[in-house]
Amino acid sequence: MPSEKARARARKDKREGKSASTQAGEFVREEIEHMRADGHAAVSVRQAIAIGLSEARRAGIDVPARKAAASKKGTRKKPAAKKAAAKTAARRTSARRSRASTMALKREGSAAAATTASARASARTTPERSVSAKEAAPSKGPAGRKVAAKKASRTKGATGRSAGATRAARTRAMHARER
Repeated sequence: MPSEKARARARKDKREGKSASTQAGEFVREEIEHMRADGHAAVSVRQAIAIGLSEARRAGIDVPARKAAASKKGTRKKPAAKKAAAKTAARRTSARRSRASTMALKREGSAAAATTASARASARTTPERSVSAKEAAPSKGPAGRKVAAKKASRTKGATGRSAGATRAARTRAMHARER
């Protein structure tokens, strides 16, 4: 179950106009932190990401469904009413089942939660990501670039600074007043 802090960070990302995948990243990050803290490791980093994305979907973030599930003919999204009914009809997990799942988690290794594993998962460096973004920009076309520019301007303050720079300037001013 995602914490209220993760939900709040995701809501903040949504207000700032960030993409659904960025909002869902808060849930993924929390899942990896949870794995490291509790020692309950998933089989791989990919599994931790999948769990985080699943929690994000349950929290109402518009993350696309898994590609495998989306391509099958028989699968479809459950209506909201059906989800709500399932939630109210949910029964408390029995002690036996709870104990069994805890023991199963303890048998799993903790290597998947290691920082080296997550470093391998995000192997691209900042310059590499920058180069690929520059290569992708022309393929957006004029309309796509216009949308991206509007989004960028929404997330900047009146001075044209990024949200982080504006926050830092505000903090510096506050500390100066305190002195």
